[in-house]
Amino acid sequence: MAIKTAEEYREGLKKMKPNVYVGGRCIKRDDPILAPCINTIAYTFETAADPQFRDLVVTTSHLTGEKINRFASVNTSVDDLLKKQEMVRTLCHQVGGCIQRCMATDTINAIGVVSKEIDDAKGTEYHKRFLEFLKYYQKNDLVGSTTQSDVKGDRSKRPHQQVDPDLYLRVLERRKDGIVVRGAKNHITMGPYVHEHLVITTRTLTKEESDWAIAFAIPADADGVKNITRVTSPRPRIELKAPYNQYGVAESVVVFDNVFVPWERVFMCGEWEFAGRLALTFADFHRHSYCGCKPAITDIIMGTTALVAEYNGVGNAPHIRDEVTELMIIAELVYAAGIAASTKAHPTSSGIYEPASIYSNCGRYLAGTNIYHEYDVLTSVAGGLPSTMPFEQEWLNPETKAYLDKYIMRNPQIPPEKQHRLFRFISDFSCSAIGGWAQYAGVHGGGSPIMEKIGIRSQYDLEIKKNITKYLAGIKE
Repeated sequence: MAIKTAEEYREGLKKMKPNVYVGGRCIKRDDPILAPCINTIAYTFETAADPQFRDLVVTTSHLTGEKINRFASVNTSVDDLLKKQEMVRTLCHQVGGCIQRCMATDTINAIGVVSKEIDDAKGTEYHKRFLEFLKYYQKNDLVGSTTQSDVKGDRSKRPHQQVDPDLYLRVLERRKDGIVVRGAKNHITMGPYVHEHLVITTRTLTKEESDWAIAFAIPADADGVKNITRVTSPRPRIELKAPYNQYGVAESVVVFDNVFVPWERVFMCGEWEFAGRLALTFADFHRHSYCGCKPAITDIIMGTTALVAEYNGVGNAPHIRDEVTELMIIAELVYAAGIAASTKAHPTSSGIYEPASIYSNCGRYLAGTNIYHEYDVLTSVAGGLPSTMPFEQEWLNPETKAYLDKYIMRNPQIPPEKQHRLFRFISDFSCSAIGGWAQYAGVHGGGSPIMEKIGIRSQYDLEIKKNITKYLAGIKE
């Protein structure tokens, strides 16, 4: 069985070369500042051994027939897509937010699809290389990043028009044994605690931009790779420990300073015609994953809103019940869009099933345009206390504890500690650094709403709808 334990994952990170920069320091991957982030990914290993989650998290490799973690698999059926979506929603509940590891899952699926399409069109051997890499990735139960978003420079200019050509990652040199690349990728989640950076294109390209049409995998501690990182996690607890506060997330600017990539790890090099296809294929897979994770976030907001209303003694207020019902509708419509994308999926020449992008884009758009509304509902019902409550130390200080226990009281049937725990969770979840991160990620992660609109519009056959009207109106062509 090619499945690691959480401890094996942690030990593997310790062996990697230090190239992570946080707070002005170059740190090792066992630095305490990364612990909450590593806990999140470690949970995906823990659940593979947990009978409660094993059926969702463990699957069979279509390459080797071995049992593997679903996060290291590709989707070769409709059921695989449905299981992935259910897995993501379920695990996001457990960590209180983004489970993160699905990004690499979606990336290996996208590379698998497009590398085969390049081979079909051009007679290359990218897909063969990819399959060998995938066997290695699955056998070692690796964790990867999605290293996609270029820094882009002047947004009004294309890659080849930039003052500095490195503002989009590019091939600097082609050698007999591989390529040398230079540039940087931004907003890269998990950069400091992955084994591999999975690098893909970020946009459509033109013929003169073939040097920017590259996809490859590289160890995250390879020579010339630097992870310049921001870490975000909930406020630590002193005594009132809670599951939510042990998890976190990190984003990096990943710099490639003349990095050598051997050919066996290169899955696109110069095929500019497929750059947009790769970028959008990843987006479609990842927006499908969002149809699992965003309903999970809405579930948390919904449950928190209902619970704080109950604690405040207004759980049956009609306007609050209506607002909670709105959250139910958003969560289940987004999830339903993911189910539709799964059941309408089609097999590609690689054998990987690609979700129907119309539905995954619709689900992701609905989620992204409602995220601030969802937090607004929670904020309205919770009131101002999450933003002004004293520090935990004041609840632990004998001189002030009795006052705070007395004056936090709402529903007299709810003990003060439960009131305190709930409002402190709401504070951490909604008006902290990680709360702000989650709100921005809810809009922009996997593509901003405008990108979903473009994705929907580019594939939607409006003429069919016009023809319906012409028929009904008796308009003859």
